[in-house]
Amino acid sequence: MTETVPASRKLQRSDAKALLQGASTLIVAKGKKVNTFSVDGRIPTDAVDAMLGPTGNLRAPTVRVGKTLVVGFNDAAFAETFG
Repeated sequence: MTETVPASRKLQRSDAKALLQGASTLIVAKGKKVNTFSVDGRIPTDAVDAMLGPTGNLRAPTVRVGKTLVVGFNDAAFAETFG
């Protein structure tokens, strides 16, 4: 299933939490820095905080593949995750 959300629709903290439902791994890329979180069964506050940019909106791009959610962009992280 593919869902595309237009940039004009700003996704907030509650949307970020909803995206984590059913995910087991969260990878957040902010420039060269990449953080990986395990989210099995619980949603860590620091994981949700990492997903949000300085304006409080969800960082882009956001991609879910299976049980892995990738937020933000980093060449190496994308290559490793998406092969």
